[in-house]
Amino acid sequence: MELTIGELVVLGALVERPRHGYDIEQVIEERGVRRWTDIGFSSIYYLLDKLTARGLAEADDDRPSPKARRVARITDRGRRAAAADVRELLSGAGVPARSFLAGLAHSTLLPAHEVEEALRARLAGLDTRIGAVVAARTAQEPLPAEARDVFSFSLSQLRAERSWLAERVQVSDD
Repeated sequence: MELTIGELVVLGALVERPRHGYDIEQVIEERGVRRWTDIGFSSIYYLLDKLTARGLAEADDDRPSPKARRVARITDRGRRAAAADVRELLSGAGVPARSFLAGLAHSTLLPAHEVEEALRARLAGLDTRIGAVVAARTAQEPLPAEARDVFSFSLSQLRAERSWLAERVQVSDD
């Protein structure tokens, strides 16, 4: 991944339209982004400066007054980097849930068929992970109660995600 989740969130807001830092903060608040990322209000301006320095965003320097807000927009390079990261976040079965949510939140960066392909790849990866966890559990039986609980909890989470993905990409939930 080329971007941090915070950078992806900022670029994702800029994909929709050019924005200033406070406007990005409003998007983060309104959409509940802080539930799945640790981006703080003060870091938005830092991230904007960092993205601008890397050529992934650009900011207006011709403000009407020194106190006017600086408006940033995503560059073509920023759009490509964000799309590549979204593809990776959606398709990787080992990507943590919080990062996967960042991919989902910015899936409009990809054409619909690429989102479907990425989600199907994640589904296939989940099937592999579920098989590996079941095999590991079986190989270690009999297990103490706390180990059974860990395996049970892990499998429940994986199967719940698999069920959601199967419904989303309209495949059998077997």
